[in-house]
Amino acid sequence: METVKSPRERYRAQVRAEVKRHAWEQIASAGVSALSLNAIAKEMGMSGPALYRYFAGRDELITALIRDAYRSLADTVRAAFEAGTTVVALAAVIRKWALSDPHRYLLIYGTPVPGYHAPDEITAISNEILAVLLEVCADPAGDQPKTPFDALLSTNRAWAAALPASSPTVHRALSFWTRLQGVLSLELAGHFAPMGFDPGLLLAEEVASL
Repeated sequence: METVKSPRERYRAQVRAEVKRHAWEQIASAGVSALSLNAIAKEMGMSGPALYRYFAGRDELITALIRDAYRSLADTVRAAFEAGTTVVALAAVIRKWALSDPHRYLLIYGTPVPGYHAPDEITAISNEILAVLLEVCADPAGDQPKTPFDALLSTNRAWAAALPASSPTVHRALSFWTRLQGVLSLELAGHFAPMGFDPGLLLAEEVASL
């Protein structure tokens, strides 16, 4: 059952949502490195100290934005998987999500924010996406013989403990992810625009070739 929020809690949620909206506008115009709570406070007609009652600092605001972005993508990926999507179709779903808000995509998969370190909760949400990829990329007929990637995987004990999948499945999932991110990053940067072709077709071919 959903908890009924008090007027104060509803007001706080509304202010935080407005702060995040202004933050996305700043990111779109000047990049995440230029994010300023004092500038947002001025736009909202508030004092800096008043705004800090809603976000303790820039890093907390960035964490909230990243959390929202990862949560949105994780929910999108999970919904597509539960609907019975194929690997190629899943790539198209993720591409559509990225193109719908490129700044949101670039915040979580673009250049790291200098001096910012995401808390463990962010890693947990991103791992939800990886878990779906492992399920989608598992071979229903059984995994193929081991590849040279097994040697690489075996050197990382953290991966071996955290990933409930065989190394061939992990290899396919990571190959899917790197090809997807490569195409998306080039597309969002505008590198395909002069070439006159549909990047969606390239992405489908790259994923299908796996």
